[in-house]
Amino acid sequence: MAEYTKINSFSEALAEGKHNFETNTLKVALTNTAPLPTATKLSELTDPITSGMDTMTLVKTSSGQTAGTYKYIPADLTMTATAEVGPFRYVVIYDDTSTDDLLVCFFDMGASISREIGETLKLEFQEGELFSLT
Repeated sequence: MAEYTKINSFSEALAEGKHNFETNTLKVALTNTAPLPTATKLSELTDPITSGMDTMTLVKTSSGQTAGTYKYIPADLTMTATAEVGPFRYVVIYDDTSTDDLLVCFFDMGASISREIGETLKLEFQEGELFSLT
């Protein structure tokens, strides 16, 4: 199972109104270099891969707050390589609608992997949620 890490600046950006998860588009970037938890935007990643898969956009199934806890729930995402992709070890989620493509979180896959044309990478979100804020 991939290890989840929230980007440090995510909570501040959320509090300052830089994200709107009701309407914004979240996308996936891949990289073989660990993102620094202090990074704030996509351009601060080392060699991000933002193409080469048939889709790199999360589809929100629901989001909302219950008893003071907000959850963002995306559909599981299966990406099929349309070109050779990799190597990469980290799957980074970023807000493509926000100014500067602000980072949300990343997952460490545990080892570097690559995908050949036609091979897939499936992202399954534990308990159906990308993140939960209390």
